[in-house]
Amino acid sequence: MKAESEKQTKEESLKSADSRLSSFNPGLKIGFDGKRAVQNFTGLGNYSRYIIDILAEYFPSNEYRVYSPREPDRQKQENLGNNSPVSFHYPKHKGFKSFWRSYGIIDDLKNDGVQVYHGLSNEIPFGIKGAGIASVVTIHDLIFLRYPQYYPLFDRKMYKFKFRNACRNADKIIAISEQTKRDIISYFNINEDRIEVIYQNCDKSFRKEPSADELERVRKTYNLPARYLLNVGTIESRKNLLLIVQALRKVDTNIHLVVIGRKTAYAEKVHGYIAENGLIDRVHFLSNVSQEDLPGIYRQSALFVFPSEFEGFGIPIIEALHSRVPVIAAKGSCLEEAGGPESIYVSPTDDTELAEAIHSVLANPDKRKRMIEAGAEHLKQFDDKQIAQKLINVYQTINLNAKRRS
Repeated sequence: MKAESEKQTKEESLKSADSRLSSFNPGLKIGFDGKRAVQNFTGLGNYSRYIIDILAEYFPSNEYRVYSPREPDRQKQENLGNNSPVSFHYPKHKGFKSFWRSYGIIDDLKNDGVQVYHGLSNEIPFGIKGAGIASVVTIHDLIFLRYPQYYPLFDRKMYKFKFRNACRNADKIIAISEQTKRDIISYFNINEDRIEVIYQNCDKSFRKEPSADELERVRKTYNLPARYLLNVGTIESRKNLLLIVQALRKVDTNIHLVVIGRKTAYAEKVHGYIAENGLIDRVHFLSNVSQEDLPGIYRQSALFVFPSEFEGFGIPIIEALHSRVPVIAAKGSCLEEAGGPESIYVSPTDDTELAEAIHSVLANPDKRKRMIEAGAEHLKQFDDKQIAQKLINVYQTINLNAKRRS
């Protein structure tokens, strides 16, 4: 009985310590790789700004130092909080910015008293482990290893070298999905205990319902059709836009397709199919869409279709669910994690299956409503404050471990 009592007391003590760790915020100095936050308007840039923004909002007693090879434009700096605990830092010398980001930055981190460094986009500085600075890296995906045919040889070699170095030397690895975690374990032979899955949310603009006047303005600005499917993402082979166009032939002719994304050479193949099959009037490619207008385009779509062969996470799906739009995506990667149990998942190679799924939603208002309501419930696990708390817990833990080692 005494042994059991002591065991219970110990377990309660450990739970209490974990609870204090998750709620106590001692005011850390945290550095971030700011290259993407400053330079990229999509993907990794959105993730970087999102992470810095929610941390500054919910844990403002920390110092957040963004280290960037070049200065951000005024809009991005304002979005990251001009009068907040966020500050920007740049190399002292104008030349060799890539060298500074990968090596020279360590001297600045040490001089600034940074306790934790977060590589937000798959890499950390070389030598940071020996410098005594705790580090964490976010790995977004390893698609370049799964689908090497989509990447030039030099890029594949460089990515593999940097990503593997980061995974081996960071104190903690954040994977943005369970799928990415499995890939890190498989391709880099990393112990799963060193990896934590922390999801992300989308920009807050998608969570606000636009007014009727705003929706009408967006509709007129982009000449949106009355009833349309929506696809958002780079127009490249892996994203599989051609499959949607092929399925479009098999659904009602009053259904259109609106496409938003940067074009690659693959887009010519899609345009060729559209022309050959008489779909020019039903497929609309929008360019120069402002971030401000994007939520209004989502909101007015009948269905979001995202049959990508493989993704690290699939943030456009989260944008669609917040916009109260049902989702059809592809099986086989992490899109089920993003879309939740009531979204529909089809083969990324079967246009007939996709067409049938599209018809099943558009022809059944009750089903569409159930999918929207289930999507709203699924989104609760992507709460900003919960995500920020998980990140803070990681930072505190690796900082304490670094102190014990020193």
